[in-house]
Amino acid sequence: MKRLVSRRFALTGGAALALCGPAFANAPSRSLRPVARGDDLLAITLGGVESLVAGYRLSGDVSLSVADVKTGLVLEDLNPARGLPPASVTKSLTALYALDALGPDYRFDTRLMATGPVQDGVLRGDLVLLGGGDPTLDTDALATMAANLKQAGIREVRGDFIVDEGLFPYVPTIDPEQLDHVGYSPAVSGIALNYNRVHFEWRLGGSGYAISMDARSDRYRPDVTMARMRVADRSLPVYTYADRDGIDDWTVARGALGNGGARWLPVRRPGAYAGDVFRTLARSHGIVLGPAQMRPGAGQGATELVVHRSDPLTRILRDMLKWSTNLTAEMVGLSATVARGGRPGSLADSARAMSDWAAAQLGMTGSLLVDHSGLGVDSRMTARDLTSALVTVRKAGKLRPLLKRIDLRDSQGRTVQNHPIKVDAKTGTLFFVSALAGFMTAQDGTELAFAILTADTDRRAQAVAAGSERPEGARGWNGTSKRMQSALIERWGLLYGS
Repeated sequence: MKRLVSRRFALTGGAALALCGPAFANAPSRSLRPVARGDDLLAITLGGVESLVAGYRLSGDVSLSVADVKTGLVLEDLNPARGLPPASVTKSLTALYALDALGPDYRFDTRLMATGPVQDGVLRGDLVLLGGGDPTLDTDALATMAANLKQAGIREVRGDFIVDEGLFPYVPTIDPEQLDHVGYSPAVSGIALNYNRVHFEWRLGGSGYAISMDARSDRYRPDVTMARMRVADRSLPVYTYADRDGIDDWTVARGALGNGGARWLPVRRPGAYAGDVFRTLARSHGIVLGPAQMRPGAGQGATELVVHRSDPLTRILRDMLKWSTNLTAEMVGLSATVARGGRPGSLADSARAMSDWAAAQLGMTGSLLVDHSGLGVDSRMTARDLTSALVTVRKAGKLRPLLKRIDLRDSQGRTVQNHPIKVDAKTGTLFFVSALAGFMTAQDGTELAFAILTADTDRRAQAVAAGSERPEGARGWNGTSKRMQSALIERWGLLYGS
């Protein structure tokens, strides 16, 4: 462990001691300075960081580091070279990787292409829906594309309707360890719709359950045929999935349904999903298309008819970091690798390219990633690498403007309003894995970069093997880790920013 003992520490320590003296016998029970926690100030500031961490009795490993942004000086650390799963903190690095390769104003294009001439409103060739890596494409956007196709004068397509998923590899699920039905681990390819999730809704009626599977958005709710659901007479498992002749075939346990409800399920065939929905939307404009066919490379050399452009990359990344969308991270990460000249065959290939970039550009030589979202628990980062990288990018004015403001909480988990310490960071949470990394500004304006990684990989492995969506003890473990993170931030604010 390393700790810088400064004049700030001496002054803060003196103040903390004074608050405990007899002259303050009638003083308020809380510190005059707003603090995020009900913990004793003296314990937070004067005890070593090892003592603070040990007091939370968190099983597994802890790695942390904090540094002054202006000087780069490491102020305190604990096991800083120990590689631990970063979870969604990985998305911060993915954002930097994408900005470097694509630029902040980059937009993803989804196109409708023609492989033949258009004569008197008739396309005498194939119509190709060409994916461009846009992770934010939704049903509303596809509906606009269908309307624009009509406005372009197309009323009939004599050839096939083709979906070209673009340059990315097809990946059936982001993380194979995840349960089949969790919507945050869908398939990945060069096209996505509604974050590659389909909406499943059920209602109990007099003749049983009424079920719908649709691609709903703000304005539309088109039914889909590439995914179907059957109610099975059982209690467990709640869901089963199978790929049957190109259809996402789901079953759900009757005993788990109740009177009604809804949830988003992952899509395993993104191209078929987008093609299915676009075909329905085109038909509403009188354009009848055949069943979507998947043909890689079909859009090459074709003529553009309609294009949908995404928001600029900066906005996409800000939303990704705010909502922690795994599919966005994977698609922008893959886009960055392709833009740098790579031809990844898997998420792991692209993540390896990002790891190499991070080592070369940010000095993160002790980190190795298996994806761009952090969903895979085999990824490793070190607090030392991450904190050093954060200092580097902050000096260049990057990343912090994209990060989400993190509220500090008291020992009961309640948000502390108007706290003097301001934190912009990325969280990362998996069962028995919790991480937090970013920037904090103390009351006096001192800016620090920090990384806190915690993980109990043995308990995590046991939870995965058990196949439970809510493993016993996981919620309490993760809650303890988050409370410890708040205490560490409070400590650093008092020691180095008073």
